Amino acid sequence: MFVGLNATILSNKVSLIGRHVVIGASAVVTKPIAPNLTVVGMPANPINKDNMSDYYLSDIIDMVEDQAYKDLYGKKLLILAGADVHKKIVRAAQELGVYTIVTDYLSPEDSPAKQIADEYWMLDITDIDAIVERARKEKIDGVLAFCIDPAQLPYLKVCNKLGIPCYGTQTQFHILTDKRLFKDYCKEHGVDVVPEYTIEDVKQNKVTYPVLVKPTNSRGSRGQTVCNNYLEIESAINIAKKESNDNNYLIERYMSGKQDMSFSYVVIGGTPYLLKIGDRYLGNVEDNLDRQHIATVLPSKRAEEYRNNIEPNVIKMIKSLGIKFGAVFLQGFYDNGKVYMYDPGMRFPGGDFDIVLKNTTGYDNMKTFVRFALTGDINSQYGNPTEVYKLKGNICLILSVALRPGKIAMFSGIEQIMKNPHVYSVCQRYKIGDVIPETGDIKQRAVEFVVQLPDRASIGEFLSFVYSILDIRDEDGNDMIISKLSTYKSF
Repeated sequence: MFVGLNATILSNKVSLIGRHVVIGASAVVTKPIAPNLTVVGMPANPINKDNMSDYYLSDIIDMVEDQAYKDLYGKKLLILAGADVHKKIVRAAQELGVYTIVTDYLSPEDSPAKQIADEYWMLDITDIDAIVERARKEKIDGVLAFCIDPAQLPYLKVCNKLGIPCYGTQTQFHILTDKRLFKDYCKEHGVDVVPEYTIEDVKQNKVTYPVLVKPTNSRGSRGQTVCNNYLEIESAINIAKKESNDNNYLIERYMSGKQDMSFSYVVIGGTPYLLKIGDRYLGNVEDNLDRQHIATVLPSKRAEEYRNNIEPNVIKMIKSLGIKFGAVFLQGFYDNGKVYMYDPGMRFPGGDFDIVLKNTTGYDNMKTFVRFALTGDINSQYGNPTEVYKLKGNICLILSVALRPGKIAMFSGIEQIMKNPHVYSVCQRYKIGDVIPETGDIKQRAVEFVVQLPDRASIGEFLSFVYSILDIRDEDGNDMIISKLSTYKSF
């Protein structure tokens, strides 16, 4: 905090002043000040609200005056991984008066959450012993991993060694990170899963091609191969085993042409609440991106069908895990009235959907998890999570832009798109001079937009807007954007 010459703070009226506050000369402070603000005048008022994220502006003073916020003020939160999607956690914690620390092995230039945290460490999230030693020395009050797959099991180990709140047990994390265990658990509880084959089925020609060979434990579609014969499967198994943390693989029916869907639940006090249900649209086969996310539209067109006919067994399955507080992420394919699950996570998905959720419904998922991490309160919540998946009639579009392999020579239009009032978040992963690899996975996604729209009819219009402005070209001047969604598609 910086206090200018002759400034006055009325202690009988000011209960809290946040970090990184600047109080101008001769200002008279008569009420609490949220973090990161500059205040001037008599009485003092903020002059830099535009520098704050929109979803932190409303009732900011009520926030810092609330006793629940005072309980967290000054506590230290360690966040595992500094990916762009964790910036919202840093900001949410800071708005609660929490001191934030981000750790991973990346430099701040390549770790966006480190750039806005109060402190950062250069410790790899898999270096459990080093993190625990530093956390004890620094008297860390809580640890959180929110969206990142590789951080899930390290988070569990760090929390257990420190004896601080963790939103899952070893059994729960293993079932919701290992695809083999997950599929078996689903079948035990009446939840459909994508059909699969054994290697003996393949040898005896008891399969229907094509099939998908994939690791049992990996991330971002890495190690997945579509196969049309036995020889291709043999090669694909080796690839999958190398990408899998446990050296195992699955052979599944290839669900090409079926509607991909994603689901996110928060469990509060043992009760699961559906936060997100979306229709996922994948890339083109000719671009080798037919297993990669290009867009998600929320809520799904089949939301009520799912809730009425499919969700009851899913809820029973989640409850049977014994989760008292936490996150459950699922993916599945819709086909003829059923959803065949294929991928789990004890986390929330990447992307900034949570910001749209907060704006449309008032439920703040970020602050809910920050509070749990620091208090262990299994009933922690900010807002009412009941039926928030409906977004109060709004539509959320999460749009990824994928690029063909090559070196980026021109990247323009981002700034103009960011000015669109419907755009809530932009995550740019590449810049001019970067080389896009030919991997067929998340590494070919260059930028992601999270958008709030009034209705489904607005989706095509927004896609046209983005595709007409965003210009990414290689060294030969060729357009690098591939797997564009049709602006005439019915979403």
